[in-house]
Amino acid sequence: MKRTMLLACALAIASILLIGSGPATAAEGGTIHLKFSTWHPPASREVTTVWTPMLEELKKRSNGRITYTLYAGGALGKGPEHFDIVKKGLSDMGYFTATWTPGRFPMTDVLSLAAWVDGKELATDIGNAMNKEILNKEFQDVKVLELNGCIQAFLWTTKPVRSLEDLKGMKIRSPGGMQTAYIKALGAEPVFMPLGDVYMAMDTGTIDGLVTCPPLILAFKLHEVAKHAVKATFGCVSEGVVMNQKTWDKTPPDLQKIIMEVVGNPFATTHGLGKKTYAQMMEELKAKGANIYDLPPDQEAKWFKEFQEATKKWAADLEKQGHPAKEAVIMYNKIAEEHGTKCVAFPPEWAQKK
Repeated sequence: MKRTMLLACALAIASILLIGSGPATAAEGGTIHLKFSTWHPPASREVTTVWTPMLEELKKRSNGRITYTLYAGGALGKGPEHFDIVKKGLSDMGYFTATWTPGRFPMTDVLSLAAWVDGKELATDIGNAMNKEILNKEFQDVKVLELNGCIQAFLWTTKPVRSLEDLKGMKIRSPGGMQTAYIKALGAEPVFMPLGDVYMAMDTGTIDGLVTCPPLILAFKLHEVAKHAVKATFGCVSEGVVMNQKTWDKTPPDLQKIIMEVVGNPFATTHGLGKKTYAQMMEELKAKGANIYDLPPDQEAKWFKEFQEATKKWAADLEKQGHPAKEAVIMYNKIAEEHGTKCVAFPPEWAQKK
């Protein structure tokens, strides 16, 4: 009897010790293999200067405890599917574009407001601040590692555009979101299609141009058909890196910390697609024959006035649905200014008096 009681006590003590220390020990020494997905082409600057270096940095900082497989070029699915690819666990971590799923992340379109942003590290600083303040409510099913508004997009066309009159009736590929509203406001007709289809559409005359950022012009070789660009910022799509929630939850805490340090702003970590790279891309496009036109001040003012009207309409429509869109626009403008840049689509009459 006494021996039985002693054995029971010993087992109970062992169980307590295991419960108290087992998981922590396992977590500290755990490893994880990440499947990372992106729609960017394998040879693009995004993959070669950001995603591959980022994943290698995760491996390095974790002393090999984080390993990875990279699925680029839409290997796991098309561009608009990438949020669900991560959410459903087809990949553990991935880059998604919120703007490509209209109505699903309505408030996050605020990151695509037209602003002068010439580096992804800056776009991510602004996007992360907005996510912390107001946008996190739209992403309950995944772990958001970073959000950004991309690098400013320009208008790229098959023939020169110098004024609003030149744009009237032109068919322009839009990435969606605010860019669609801007294209309409300028008198052109927005057309949505995957970037992979744009080259043929422009080459055959199905569309007359597109709105997108310089790295994607280079990645999809669109400078070969879009010889003319207007350097007036259209903002760009809202996107970011997310992680499957179950994968995140089972990741050891010390590796979670490394992931946030590296992926919280992958462009700052890798120095890929930063301000310096942006300037290089612009020079590269010019060397490839792109004619980049700077709008004169009077025309620029007309274009940006139309953008501001589009912002007011976007906010009013979302306010009717119960979303604090005007508050988000004011917040975005404030954060952009704090980061040394300007949101040209911000209605000046909304400026708060100091």
